[in-house]
Amino acid sequence: MTAKGRTWFQAPWQYRESALTAITATAFGFAVQYTLKGTGIDMPQWPLNGVSLALLALATLTIALAFRRRPFVQWLGGIPLGLSLIIALALISFIGGMVPQGIEGSPLALRLGLHAVFSSWPFALIVGLFLLNIGLSLVWRTVPFNIGNLQFILFHGGFWLALACGVFGRSDLERLIVPVYEGRSSSHGMISGEGRELRRLPFSIHLHDFSIEEYPPEILLYDPAADRFIMDESQTMTEIRRGVALTWKGTRVEILDYLPSAMPGADGTPVAAPTAAGIPYAMVRITGTGAQPDTWISTGGPGMRPYAAEVGSRYLIMMPGSPKTYRSAVTIRGLDGSSREALLEVNKPVNFAGWKIYQMGYDEASGRFSTLSLLEAIRDPWLPAVYLGLFMILGGNALFFWNGIKRSGVER
Repeated sequence: MTAKGRTWFQAPWQYRESALTAITATAFGFAVQYTLKGTGIDMPQWPLNGVSLALLALATLTIALAFRRRPFVQWLGGIPLGLSLIIALALISFIGGMVPQGIEGSPLALRLGLHAVFSSWPFALIVGLFLLNIGLSLVWRTVPFNIGNLQFILFHGGFWLALACGVFGRSDLERLIVPVYEGRSSSHGMISGEGRELRRLPFSIHLHDFSIEEYPPEILLYDPAADRFIMDESQTMTEIRRGVALTWKGTRVEILDYLPSAMPGADGTPVAAPTAAGIPYAMVRITGTGAQPDTWISTGGPGMRPYAAEVGSRYLIMMPGSPKTYRSAVTIRGLDGSSREALLEVNKPVNFAGWKIYQMGYDEASGRFSTLSLLEAIRDPWLPAVYLGLFMILGGNALFFWNGIKRSGVER
């Protein structure tokens, strides 16, 4: 039966009833959020979230098998409602992507939960209905089992598993910032946020050494009147080395000498020093507008003031190079006596006792002289289940393409 000539809610329900249901559920969710003054849903932690997910799966299985022939249940697990819920979920997720999350905003936005969309009532209602929709269709394709439905089972089962575990397991996700100083150990981490609550870790981290590799420093012209830096006429990052020349509208600067690591000598002239103690120095010759005698300039550092050269009403300064990479040499010790030595770098985490430990940052005010390393410890026990769901989706897609290739071969 087509939609033409049908009255509203005449069985079987189709796309317009499904669209109205998705809109109503979303509007009802925002109404509940507004009534509760912006209070969203806090998912319980393990084991209650696991029990809740198991009850949802059991209820879905029971409804699918016991009421399979009911028109309303068939609509609940049908394509029209599924597509309508996908659109509603996409729109809510779009709001979550466009509106900054986890911050203060206008009173109306806060009351509607727009700054915490993924823990809001409309998101929870739509996700709950969507999981029920996918679950019903999955059970119907699985019981009784038919090998021809394997592609559908893999794709939809993986989608259900990834979405359900991602939502229900979010409350068990832990992200802690672990500050460690060289030569010291830490077994506590701070929860990011305003409270900075401390949590004890099931292991300790001892920092042996923290090191930073920087790009070469950059020479810029500073205009105090406009409070801005001016790059040379090439408008490019020029690597500082002996013999390099830079120009600024009538002013030419030539680097006569460059010491990547030096300290002031007895007479004030910089002399080479170990990398751990020195700072970059460059002797420059300024000709043209604002010409000055040959002079040394430097970036400065802890206990050493920077040196600049006057160029008329402006100043020629040397800015420290941006970090190329930074790393921490650590030993991680568990409560059971196990230990592991590791070199932590950005985007190269280390796994230990179910946690991933990342290199996060350092004391930027001290730059490469920082003895503080900021690490991030992350624990997400539901992540393997989410990955399993994603691999199932990939398997379903691979089977879909394989079946398509076989069909095209038969047609030839």
